[in-house]
Amino acid sequence: MRGALGGPRVLLRRLREVMAEPVSAQDRLDKIVVLIAANMVAEVCSVYVLREDSNLELYATEGLKREAVHNTVLASDEGLVGLVASEANPINLSEAQSHPAFSYRPETGEEIYHSFLGVPILRAGNTLGVLVVQNRARRTYSEEEEEALQTTAMVVAEMIASGELSTIARPGAPAPAARRSMHISGAVLNDGVALGHVVLHEPRIVITNFIADDVNKEKKRLEAAIETMRSDLDLLLERGEVPDSGEHRDVLEAYRMFANDRGWQHRLSEAVMTGLTAEAAVERVQSDTRARMLRATDPYLRERLHDLDELSNRLMHQLHGRDYAPARDQLPENAVIVARSMGPAALLEYDRKRLRGLVLEEGGPNSHVAIVARALGIPAVGEIANATGVVDPGDAIIVDGGIGGVHVRPSPDMEAAYVERVRLRARRQLQYLELRDKPCVTKDGVPVTLLLNAGLAVDLPHIEETGAAGIGLFRTELQFMVAENFPRAAEQFALYRSVLDAAGDKPVTFRTLDIGGDKVLPYMRNEAEENPALGWRAIRLGLDRPGLLRTQIRALLRAAGGRNLKLMFPMIAAVEEFDEAKGLVERELTHLRRHGHKLPDRVDIGTMVEVPSLLFQLDELLERVDFLSVGSNDLLQFFYAADRGNRRVSGRFDPLSTPALRVFQMIAKQCNAKRKPLTLCGELASNPLGALTLVALGYRTLSVAPTALGPVKAVLLDLDVGKAAQLLGPMIESPAGSTPVRERLSAFAAEQGLQV
Repeated sequence: MRGALGGPRVLLRRLREVMAEPVSAQDRLDKIVVLIAANMVAEVCSVYVLREDSNLELYATEGLKREAVHNTVLASDEGLVGLVASEANPINLSEAQSHPAFSYRPETGEEIYHSFLGVPILRAGNTLGVLVVQNRARRTYSEEEEEALQTTAMVVAEMIASGELSTIARPGAPAPAARRSMHISGAVLNDGVALGHVVLHEPRIVITNFIADDVNKEKKRLEAAIETMRSDLDLLLERGEVPDSGEHRDVLEAYRMFANDRGWQHRLSEAVMTGLTAEAAVERVQSDTRARMLRATDPYLRERLHDLDELSNRLMHQLHGRDYAPARDQLPENAVIVARSMGPAALLEYDRKRLRGLVLEEGGPNSHVAIVARALGIPAVGEIANATGVVDPGDAIIVDGGIGGVHVRPSPDMEAAYVERVRLRARRQLQYLELRDKPCVTKDGVPVTLLLNAGLAVDLPHIEETGAAGIGLFRTELQFMVAENFPRAAEQFALYRSVLDAAGDKPVTFRTLDIGGDKVLPYMRNEAEENPALGWRAIRLGLDRPGLLRTQIRALLRAAGGRNLKLMFPMIAAVEEFDEAKGLVERELTHLRRHGHKLPDRVDIGTMVEVPSLLFQLDELLERVDFLSVGSNDLLQFFYAADRGNRRVSGRFDPLSTPALRVFQMIAKQCNAKRKPLTLCGELASNPLGALTLVALGYRTLSVAPTALGPVKAVLLDLDVGKAAQLLGPMIESPAGSTPVRERLSAFAAEQGLQV
């Protein structure tokens, strides 16, 4: 090369001129390989592009036979070019033909060339192709030459990613993979189907200028931005707003460690010295490192990828000088938010009228943002690997919340199929809407009360929209989860009063704070537990911190002044805990009475049945409570010792199996015998087949998700409870495992014409 500093810069400047010329994509690519070959004193320069079928096609060359262009196709792991692509690492050889991976293609005429340098064409860590130079002489390319070729590959990557090369694909041949359709499977966060266009929650900075006019100026910009970013991180950690321990501090400490890593800063400086702008240098280093980490088998390294991404994004925004968060209230039509991770409050900032779906790299079914997505009725899928790296803003996308699938840039046939599914769902919703004011009475005259599960102000209109009989579970912790600071008593009071106002004369059952475990509040000191689901959470936390629970109870009692209040406690494991919690209610009533506050006309106090130990204290419990509510999610989790947030075991046990149904039946029988009101408010009730089964077991009140009320009501209106109970009885009494309960129930529903 003509010098470590001059060559790359000259090449980049000439490439900028070529990119600006009004020529065809093939002509532009042909000029690029000529320029690279001349600049690097190479006899060959070739561009291989990764296609939709995962093969690599020769798209342009200087030095190999021209007839090989668009005719030479390699498998993604074939030859040295395939090795570069599959490992996303450069290969630099003085004698390529002696390498075991070398693959001879006679149509190219490359047998006369010995030295080989190939670098991956990367964008956001994804391999789009391979850029190669070759020479007849046996030589090892210098580090400067390798660096220059990698830098040049960035420009080619943008050209491929733009879709420009799709216009020159051979007729009938697969198009470049950069814009290919993709189907990715993840975890179901919320049911439903969404068709729309990608909006990145944290948009990537679009680099419009890769090539520096003044390298020294760019180096100073980079150094200043790094120093400012370091200072900002130090300030965040030192000014006392972040707790001394906990996940948030650990994350910031990881960012600070990366920010002070000399190797990372050295790579950035080297990239700038090749002639890139500071922004392009950050993009280059981030993409190279991301590609290696994505292929790492060490889980620790893969976890650190997110830290590096976040740090690079911080630096990019620092260089750009302004916040690039989208205008949350000015979304395009049919927006699907794609994010690495997201807090529940951030999701609530988006315009609900334009928001169609949510896709996350992180976040399982029990994450805070998933709970809010369900409250908003937004189809959502989580655990989508590299979601933010495989999409671009504006890409067409389909979110299938029913199966946890995401289709990126779907084919016309795929899109048409989903459009029809959405139309079918819309027609069904209209049919459900017609049932809104119809009493929920089964075919054989059994009345069933359908209530809603709720937890946020955005849920309140659903009472009127669905015609629900009230709210059977109001999750008070959601207000705490979406807040940046601990909600004060006045804020809690305002929310609870607004809920009661919205419900009017319909009942609302408030569940006291169910925090801890998987519901960690960001502003609350959290102590790591080996088994958080079984640890210090819900009523245990409330009883250990009575001031917290008493403040909430007081706000609820004041909000319900002159009305009826239904209050229940979560995760009661022993009757003594219920007695203690009920004692706090009595103390607060005494306090309000003493200070002249208006009291509720009636206070009913109950508990959730979700800890198996309570099943063996039902007689004693029913003497104390005014009502019970079965939380089937946690009850089944503890019953089967299967973490419902763990995908490996969450689907291992069926809630419609004999042991589970025996438990549900036992609770119903004992409550009905003591004439105590009983509700089931877990996910089982929101499933039409589950609701059918529960009613057959003796449940007469179900609390369901707002989107489930229509389908559940439609099934119950056509259900003959007597026939269902007659079918279910012998199955429950038969030996466990001897009868395929779900299959028999599904067959019964089909025979009866029930849409489950």
